[in-house]
Amino acid sequence: MADYETLLVRKDDGVAWVSLNRPEVRNAINRRMQDELAEVWTGFRYDDEVRCVVLTGEGDSFCTGIDRDEAISEENTAAMAAGDFPGYPTPWMFDDPGRDIGPKSRDLWKPVIAAVQGMACGGAFYMLGEVEFVIASEDATFFDPHVTYGMTAAFEPIHMLSKMPFQEVMRMSLLGAHERLSAERAHQIGLVSEVVPRDELRERAAWAARVIAEAPPLAVQGTMRALWTALEVPRTQAIGVANLFTRIGSDPAALQAGQERFASGERPRWRRR
Repeated sequence: MADYETLLVRKDDGVAWVSLNRPEVRNAINRRMQDELAEVWTGFRYDDEVRCVVLTGEGDSFCTGIDRDEAISEENTAAMAAGDFPGYPTPWMFDDPGRDIGPKSRDLWKPVIAAVQGMACGGAFYMLGEVEFVIASEDATFFDPHVTYGMTAAFEPIHMLSKMPFQEVMRMSLLGAHERLSAERAHQIGLVSEVVPRDELRERAAWAARVIAEAPPLAVQGTMRALWTALEVPRTQAIGVANLFTRIGSDPAALQAGQERFASGERPRWRRR
């Protein structure tokens, strides 16, 4: 594996671990991390050894968004306050700083599980909005401070509409830094699929990733494509193309092996909350 300045990346029997590694700034995203995430997601597309990914963070937080100390200089702040965005010839141009940091934005169609501890806010939602599901530790908190800082909340809450009810995204966006979602509340509204003690977070994520990695990749990726498509098109249209996902994503040999595993009577793990 390549060495990265802002990420820790390792592979373990079909599962890749990507850990944001700027704990001194609560894993805020600078330009270097943006570039390295883009490289990692793109690389995983062509890596047959990677069948599932766990995304997490080092230290006490998952990610606190775009690094404001780097992204917004004093000169840029003054210019923006005067109604000018430096480097853009018209108001209709803007380079979204988060366009490279989410797996789907880089066309990675392999499952990504987020294991979230501590704070996850602002630009972290570029990533959380594009993962398959989120497992959180009991100390995890979620919020979007943009409006509090005098900035329009747009990209991040739009991403989160795939994970949370509209009214919850709107409340989080409008209340900004004045209110935080606890892990338990995030679980209640569907943002988080499971809440676990902090010291069990990576173990739970590893278990789920291992199960997914052992499943046929063609079927896994077909399932992902079908469900993400259903989020973005009318239900009748999604049902209409479901037969294509089923035909393309089903392999006879994998189906036979799956039936044999099912018949073996392996006991499932219960998720009770």
